[in-house]
Amino acid sequence: MPGGLVATGGGIPQRLYNGKPTTYVVLTCILAASGGLMFGYDVGISGGVTSMDGFLQKFFPEVYDRKHSPNNTDGNYCKYNNQKLQAFTSSLYIAGLLATYVASWTSRRYGRRPTMKIGAASFIIGTTLCSAAQNIIMLILGRVLLGIGVGFANQAVPLFLSEMAPYQIRGALNIMFQLAVTIGILIANLVNFGTEKIHPWGWRLALGLAGVPAGLLTIGSIFVLETPNSLIERGHLEQGKKVLQKIRGTNEVEAEYEDMKAASEVAKAVKHPFRNIIQRRNRPQLVIAIVLQISQQLTGINAIMIYSPLLFQTLGFGSSASLLSAVITGFWNVLSTFVAAAIVDRVDRRKLLLGSGGLMLLAQVVIALILGYQLKDTGSLPPASATVVVIAIRVFVIGFAVSWGPLGWLIPSETFPLETRSAGQSITRRKVFPLKECKAHGHVTGIGKRLIPTDPVLEQELKMRGSSLERRHDDVETGKEAT
Repeated sequence: MPGGLVATGGGIPQRLYNGKPTTYVVLTCILAASGGLMFGYDVGISGGVTSMDGFLQKFFPEVYDRKHSPNNTDGNYCKYNNQKLQAFTSSLYIAGLLATYVASWTSRRYGRRPTMKIGAASFIIGTTLCSAAQNIIMLILGRVLLGIGVGFANQAVPLFLSEMAPYQIRGALNIMFQLAVTIGILIANLVNFGTEKIHPWGWRLALGLAGVPAGLLTIGSIFVLETPNSLIERGHLEQGKKVLQKIRGTNEVEAEYEDMKAASEVAKAVKHPFRNIIQRRNRPQLVIAIVLQISQQLTGINAIMIYSPLLFQTLGFGSSASLLSAVITGFWNVLSTFVAAAIVDRVDRRKLLLGSGGLMLLAQVVIALILGYQLKDTGSLPPASATVVVIAIRVFVIGFAVSWGPLGWLIPSETFPLETRSAGQSITRRKVFPLKECKAHGHVTGIGKRLIPTDPVLEQELKMRGSSLERRHDDVETGKEAT
């Protein structure tokens, strides 16, 4: 009989659950993962659009003039310095940060499906406003709505994937969300490359196509079932059991169902899960997770993924060539994420971080030396030096995608004990949006971002899974249950 093992960790005895990966679960998760496409597309499209002349002429004429002026005195490092242009990019992340708090509440109160619907609807409205924008206010309002959509989707979709998947493929399905983000970035780069040639309204088409992944998420949220965890938490016990039977492909789900019910009862008694995480015994895990998340963001990957077309233009590439280079970079990002999925459970996590981190550092040193010594305020790099910089950027992206990208999200979920895992994940993930906003806002003042999100284990996951399993572990230790 097919079975899945509960991933309890910490030496807790494993409990066998009946069930197997089903076609319905795989298709459901593919539809839900379109939320990752939605976020990745928006990250990738921003840098390409802000490099298009038609877009700059419409909303940022002063930047356009500096970009094409033969007598530009601002130099390579300040030609894109514009507060409104910074607001265009960073407003999404500010809205996303605030939206995650509301999305966390709606996800617990009303379920994962309604939260995904809200995110998709907000993203579609924001896409419409951006693609049809006639002034800067309309444009930034659209970006704010896009940010709300991203915040809701990044909060609900990974949790939906985690709860729908059987334990034996949960990790793979969680990486599917991150893979969808990288594919979204690649698609956006391809769209940028094609629409840049459609002057002067190609940027409208590029922004408008963001509605496609949002539409897929809308369709998915309409037709997929609510997760059994959410149904049981909200008192729909029989419906939750039927959904569990459907997604596990068997009627023999009593063990998992009873654990869910018990965890739901325990969850109601957990009033302040966030207080536990600041206790002394949990501080090392919290510090590790926060430092890992901050370090992941400070590697500079978001600046590369958002502003790579602008960076390549600064190096001396033409507009089309810079967009094509961004496409190739996005391709290596996707390919490397496939590699990460294949090796993440086979290679020591610490060695992978250290090895890839050294590779990323070497690439950054090469980039810094060439730009520091050869890129002046005016002019561009010699062709040979520009080629070396492009290669170094791709080496950096490959190193990130096989290590710090996926492991920055996976390791915190493995580090926290069960009773603080949800609160810990929530805290560490909410450090990401402010960092993205700072880089998106500040990077344009220079030569100009893996929901990515990815897979938050929220308060519900702690209460529905962790508390019950921890209680079972205590029973085992006291001899109340046979091992």
